[in-house]
Amino acid sequence: MVTYSKTDSAVGNCLSSTKMGMGYHFKTFVSEEQFLMVVKTLQKLRESDFFWSTMTGKQASVLLSPHRPGTFLIRESSDHQHLFTLSVKTETGTKNLRIQCDEKSFFLQTDPKNVDSVPHFDCVLKLINYYICQRKASIVYYISAGGERIPLELIKPLYFSMSTLQHLCRKTINKELDISSQRDQLPNKVQEYLDKYEVDI
Repeated sequence: MVTYSKTDSAVGNCLSSTKMGMGYHFKTFVSEEQFLMVVKTLQKLRESDFFWSTMTGKQASVLLSPHRPGTFLIRESSDHQHLFTLSVKTETGTKNLRIQCDEKSFFLQTDPKNVDSVPHFDCVLKLINYYICQRKASIVYYISAGGERIPLELIKPLYFSMSTLQHLCRKTINKELDISSQRDQLPNKVQEYLDKYEVDI
């Protein structure tokens, strides 16, 4: 697990001009459905321990620089037309990918020249989990940056704190119980808790 403590002095220096709380993005939502989707996603991101909230691309690059390629984090987008950005360490340095948001979903337009449809998800965590699983299945997506095409590899999140034992247990159960029939055998309260964070990252 790649992790940092919130009180780590190096991180504190890097984030001296930022706060870990949600910043101020005044986005006009096209529908109540989109608003609720974003609110639910934000709640889950806050539980993930790798949503670094307000941070610039340069600060993300500093944090990711000592780590292996494939290490990533989610942060607020510096572009106020977007909500979230995926910052990922690659073989050629840190790349920042804006997470697009339409009325019903989030998606990652990794290559603007790609005419094929990209997968859409109702939660950013599901989007991240998808690309992690695609890599494990040896399916390669590419980032188009500066005229070059770079493989997108998502391996490990960069956590800013240790998860609670309760949350770690939930992620483990989500990883092992990926069949709905198995989940149905669990007590209702446990199912409700699992449904609040459906992935294992």
